[in-house]
Amino acid sequence: MDLGRPRSPFKYMGLIASAIFWTTAALSIAVNPWFDFFRDAFSDLGGPGAGDPWIYNTGLIVAAVFLGLFSMDIIASSSNKLEAVGGAYISISAVFLALIGIYHAGTRPHVFVSTWFFIQAFLGFLIYGLGLALAGGKRLGLSYAAVFLAALAGALAAPWPSAAALEAYEIVLLTAGAALYVVGRR
Repeated sequence: MDLGRPRSPFKYMGLIASAIFWTTAALSIAVNPWFDFFRDAFSDLGGPGAGDPWIYNTGLIVAAVFLGLFSMDIIASSSNKLEAVGGAYISISAVFLALIGIYHAGTRPHVFVSTWFFIQAFLGFLIYGLGLALAGGKRLGLSYAAVFLAALAGALAAPWPSAAALEAYEIVLLTAGAALYVVGRR
């Protein structure tokens, strides 16, 4: 709960997690010129066929730490239980993000942990937004609902040329959710 204390710099950690992902992906692509955004999945950069897969996998684990810090700020600044539950879902998504780095492409649990990362993160933003709407922040709450619906529509309706294209779309939406948090919770 926000008790009038100054806001923590942890509110920016979601944006930092996103920046870490994009930096890691760019570095991994630079050392893996075979990667094709329109054919591959980002996770291929951490799989057994990648050169220096540790770059991608370690980057995901580091990004997960920042996402976890972001979720703690959401929980600490929540004004009701629904907002806190949304933050808890985002904390679970941080665990799944780290697990993507541990169970890289080519391992049995990979598809499960990568799918559940996105599901938990978007459910977290939806629940957090519902909590905001109930607390009087209807416009911001609806913005989080729009992020969730855009993610759902994109995953179900759009024909994507590759997993990487869909993943990029979803990560941009998660970044938008993190940006909404920064501007909405001053």
